[in-house]
Amino acid sequence: MSLRYMYELIKPEGLGRDKFITYCKSLRLLNTPKFKPIRTTDSSGVKRFPNLIINLKLDRVNQVWSSDITYYQISEEVYYITFIIDNYSRLIVGWCVSDGLKTEQTTLCALKLAVKFRKGIDLSGMIFHSDGGGQYYANVFLKYTEKEGLINSMCEYAYENGKAERVNGIIKNNYLRPWGCSSKEELIKNVDRACANYNNEKPHKALNMLSPANFEIKCLLLNQQTRPKVTESFMAINSQTGHRAPV
Repeated sequence: MSLRYMYELIKPEGLGRDKFITYCKSLRLLNTPKFKPIRTTDSSGVKRFPNLIINLKLDRVNQVWSSDITYYQISEEVYYITFIIDNYSRLIVGWCVSDGLKTEQTTLCALKLAVKFRKGIDLSGMIFHSDGGGQYYANVFLKYTEKEGLINSMCEYAYENGKAERVNGIIKNNYLRPWGCSSKEELIKNVDRACANYNNEKPHKALNMLSPANFEIKCLLLNQQTRPKVTESFMAINSQTGHRAPV
């Protein structure tokens, strides 16, 4: 518990919050977290692709897919989860759990599942958007995107891949952590369950409170001209205020 919350609980008489914090620090009562975030992105020597989705008008599924890699820790073991979502419908079309960060274990595995998920649909010309992680520009990955006719796109800043990063947080914080996972096998099972729940049950405000799967079904029933259109927008962080603002 932070010193600020401790002050609110104790409310020491005659001692303001700032003085209380200073006093506790002088007694070395300040707890410094030892947690070190695990990096899943290595952009050193990155082969950068241009960002093709800035201000892009989205009006159909399979127009843009976005992907990101996150991690999940069980005791001392660290596992990596790769997600691929359809930017228009927010549907998670591909995912993969691995105990390593090699391309074949992460992005390529998830993309092959996504292509299988959209079996029978011509995906040529679709934009595949990601961050600058090495798994997204490895030769084996680029050969596969070329084979499927996908166009690679990359963000420079994390907020330019916001939809994929948001899914990371939702799956981990709303599903996996509350359920708990004690093994890799259980993690895989829970990720499958979470993606199914997210796709079929979770309503989205941006989708008129429909789930991604139901939104896609509705789009199939509508003519192309009447489908809702969405513009890709990003939230930049103002370096002076710390507030987010669309760019």
